[in-house]
Amino acid sequence: MTFLGPGSDPNRITPIQQMIASCSGAILTSLFVTPLDVVKIRLQAQKHPFPKEQDRCCSRHLSRPGRKCFVYCNGLMDHICVCENGNSKAWYKAPGHFTGTLDAFMKIIRREGLRSLWSGLPPTLVMAVPATVIYFTCYDQLCAALRANVGGLSEQAPLLAGAIARLGSATVISPLELIRTKMQAQKQSYGQLSECVRSAVHNEGWLSLWRGLGPTLLRDVPFSALYWYNYEWGKRWLSTRCNWGESSFLVTFTVGALSGSVAAVLTLPFDVVKTRRQVELGELQIMNLPAKVSPTTYHVMKRIVTENGVKGLFAGFLPRLIKVAPACAIMISTYEYGKAFFRQHNRERAAALLRAGP
Repeated sequence: MTFLGPGSDPNRITPIQQMIASCSGAILTSLFVTPLDVVKIRLQAQKHPFPKEQDRCCSRHLSRPGRKCFVYCNGLMDHICVCENGNSKAWYKAPGHFTGTLDAFMKIIRREGLRSLWSGLPPTLVMAVPATVIYFTCYDQLCAALRANVGGLSEQAPLLAGAIARLGSATVISPLELIRTKMQAQKQSYGQLSECVRSAVHNEGWLSLWRGLGPTLLRDVPFSALYWYNYEWGKRWLSTRCNWGESSFLVTFTVGALSGSVAAVLTLPFDVVKTRRQVELGELQIMNLPAKVSPTTYHVMKRIVTENGVKGLFAGFLPRLIKVAPACAIMISTYEYGKAFFRQHNRERAAALLRAGP
């Protein structure tokens, strides 16, 4: 496969190569992180069971009656999953008597098979992998452009590129995820996608396709800006301090985990608000309620503070950290490894062309 054209710099990689590297990282990340969320949902379902008849379901925290959806995370992004009323065989309703996380892992594997740890994963990858590919490729392209054309902003380039890349990828994927939730709620096939989009636009207008984007950006844009700024700085610092290469696995894995942890902690209140808002919007879609019924992000935050105090905005600190740190570490180290592989491939190909002569 030819990646470089004549006159190309063999030390740089092309957008196609960046896409392949990020796609590989996205798939590997989801395979490693998804079992954590599957086990978490099963443990929560044991404490607050999903109803097996057509009456009610539960939310992400499975503690408030009347919920009809829950949040499923595959390590790449959060997805709203609609509870299947009357389906007692759904993976999240499977019976289990677990005493803890490790016990849940062992019993699920023994009773249901190893594949059950990735229950519900394939449908979510349809959105998550393209979103991740867009995000990482745009970040690298933007960061390189900012450093090349705006020399004075070289240090701030990762911060700006991270924020803009996340803004772009979230804006592109948000309508698709909204439509996916609506189709799942109405039990429609992907063959009915165009009909679902036309119906949503006709009833509520084009802007309805981006409903819920605000809370997502409120969390993800600051997270990405902080993550990339700390990652690029930490990578340089650690490689210099320990005399390791910037693209070495140990450097990228360690700095990726630390940068993700810092960003996760600092944006935790936005994550709490975004999750609550995401679940409520999902339920509005399921019940076909008009947009005006949906509360604003400010009102969601105000309600959380009223119900649980300011500490309610920092709920789920440890679970978020356990999820985000390994996801960031696996994703960035795999991505950097992929880029290093393509750089080596490009250099070898350029050397072969030089030896071959004109």
